[in-house]
Amino acid sequence: MPGLIGRKIGMTSVFSADGKNVPCTVIEAGPCVVTQVKTVEKDGYAALQLGFAEAKEKNTTKPMMGVFKKAGTTPKRHLAEFKFEEEHNLGDTITVDIFNDATFVDVVGTSKGKGFQGVMKRHNFGGVGQSTHGQDDRARKPGSIGACSYPAKVFKGMRMAGHMGNERVTTQNLRVLKVIPEHNLILVKGSVAGCNGSTVLIKK
Repeated sequence: MPGLIGRKIGMTSVFSADGKNVPCTVIEAGPCVVTQVKTVEKDGYAALQLGFAEAKEKNTTKPMMGVFKKAGTTPKRHLAEFKFEEEHNLGDTITVDIFNDATFVDVVGTSKGKGFQGVMKRHNFGGVGQSTHGQDDRARKPGSIGACSYPAKVFKGMRMAGHMGNERVTTQNLRVLKVIPEHNLILVKGSVAGCNGSTVLIKK
């Protein structure tokens, strides 16, 4: 599906036509440059590789510099592939205007990292037992994780404490509230995974 690479600016709220205050996320979508054109004959599938955000030449590898030079553009920091129905050529610039007729979009981001967290925060556990009747230090513990006689093991997928966040998260069917082409901005209803300034993918 067609889309763009963007940057999460932050959250705000706008008033709808019926006077309701709607929370929304502001995303800087593009402009993105076509850095490669994938074809069925050569690559086995049809897609466009887009580049977003300027990068320093000293931080770009020589093979990638050849890709950017062939496309006639400066080095880009972020690259992603999208399947467009329309045909585009190397070096073409794709802007937020492609979302003018879109009602809903999917946004892919990387969630905030929370580090090592316990089961109450990570999996919404309720805690073990009461705060009295001899219970001393089990208030925020997970409880039993399996029987010891049979099967004498802990099953895979058991919800336990561990690393939380910093995962690829796709938020589907976010309503497009407004597109501001002159500033390359798109406003979508609700929240988007990631911190302000993080890179996101916006798909039709």
